[in-house]
Amino acid sequence: MTSPTTPASLPGQPHFAYRDGELFAENVRLADLARAHGTPLFVYSKAAMLAALAAYQRGFAGRNAQICYAMKANSSLGVLQVFAQAGCGFDIVSGGELERVLAAGGDAARVIFSGVGKTRAEMRQALDAGIGCFNVESEAELEVLNEVALATGKPARVSIRVNPNVDPKTHPYISTGLKGNKFGVAHERALGAYQRAAALPGLQVVGIDCHIGSQITEATPYLDAMDRVLDLVEAIEAAGIPIQHLDFGGGLGIDYNGETPPPADALWAQLLARLDARGFGQRRLMIEPGRSLVGNAGVCLSEVLYLKPGEEKNFCIIDAAMNDLPRPAMYQAFQQIVPLSLRDPDTPQRDAGAPAPTTWDVVGPVCESGDWIGRDRALALQPGDLLAVLSAGAYCMSMASNYNTRGRAAEVLVDGDQASLIRRRESAADQMRGENLLR
Repeated sequence: MTSPTTPASLPGQPHFAYRDGELFAENVRLADLARAHGTPLFVYSKAAMLAALAAYQRGFAGRNAQICYAMKANSSLGVLQVFAQAGCGFDIVSGGELERVLAAGGDAARVIFSGVGKTRAEMRQALDAGIGCFNVESEAELEVLNEVALATGKPARVSIRVNPNVDPKTHPYISTGLKGNKFGVAHERALGAYQRAAALPGLQVVGIDCHIGSQITEATPYLDAMDRVLDLVEAIEAAGIPIQHLDFGGGLGIDYNGETPPPADALWAQLLARLDARGFGQRRLMIEPGRSLVGNAGVCLSEVLYLKPGEEKNFCIIDAAMNDLPRPAMYQAFQQIVPLSLRDPDTPQRDAGAPAPTTWDVVGPVCESGDWIGRDRALALQPGDLLAVLSAGAYCMSMASNYNTRGRAAEVLVDGDQASLIRRRESAADQMRGENLLR
């Protein structure tokens, strides 16, 4: 399954490369995985995940910092296991995600519970598990969490998520730090919220939290948000409330289509310099990267079912759909689409008798006009060809659905020349298992 030739890596995904015209994940040929496991199929590179994590670890070398993987990006147990074994904590937003962390061997004491709608049951569950901290997102949540903590006899360690009203310059659906967003406590109300939290007997104030959005590709929004948070920390501590840790969330973008976000270590060199300049360099730091750890560690393999030329559009119909890859339908997001086999490695996508490149809309079989994966893609295709949708490690499987009673795809994790099935393909029986017919 290996090839001796020098690989030609894909842009943004160096652990996926062509060898002798065949696309590999590390040392495993992707076409072999498609034949063995069927399509659609998600394939992840362990080396890519660890390389992304290493950039953050380099950035925090010598600092008192905890990296918590934001598991909403991809919550598959095999992926969580990779990060747990690498020493990461986890950022969760539900009780179900907490159960996944524990099932994958994660340490509850290194879990941060975020999210605007925590239920009393989830609060009790988290307190019983002994999580590290709640990121509280409203003043009303402070009151409820205090009641639950007093009833369980277990103090709740809290930080308050502050909304700094900073524009992250990203898609509005993944912007979280503006006044019009539902997340966090408004900057001007934060000091009062901290004073209330410090007065509640069931709570222990330990930190401050800020997260301004996702797929951020420049440093300026982070620096602006950091300054606003540090201003608040000075005011909160002047009021007699010590802040033990500073949590700056995640949100760093990846290269989907030529974007150039700063490398994680370079970004944090700038942020740490700002922290040092303002006298906060020795504080404990928390961050919660998600997409930047897994987004370019995964691809989705799919088969071309039909080619449907038309007067205005040519449609390439594949067996992956919006229930597998929801980002294009939800955000009009761009993901590269490439063939698994180049018909001639020296002349990509052309050989004698092969189809000429044609502009296609790549779409799925789901009964929705919004079921598209890529618009206006120049590809030389025949039915039965195998394609890879790139940058599919984040917000794909974790957002997958069973729309049209389509089973969720299988997942494979590649480590060197080894490939492990970490999720089997979902059947119709799996989907109906919890349902009952009327008597």
